Amino acid sequence: MSDRPVSEMTFEEAMKELEDVVGQLERGDVALDDSIKLYERGAELKKRCETKLKEAEEKVAAITLDGEGNPAGLQPVEGQ
Repeated sequence: MSDRPVSEMTFEEAMKELEDVVGQLERGDVALDDSIKLYERGAELKKRCETKLKEAEEKVAAITLDGEGNPAGLQPVEGQ
């Protein structure tokens, strides 16, 4: 488990660490206290991944299309 703050991770970094956390928890060879810490870290990582995906979806939704369906530009996304 990394000591890096979850809020600084890219989607890919958070997803990779989340996969590692799930793998450790599934093996079941982790002490109870460590399992709790892993679960909490996993919850943070999951939330980070969801946030980054939502941001990406909003950016894609902001792409405007011209009359022929081709990308024509971007509309400002609120909150950015």
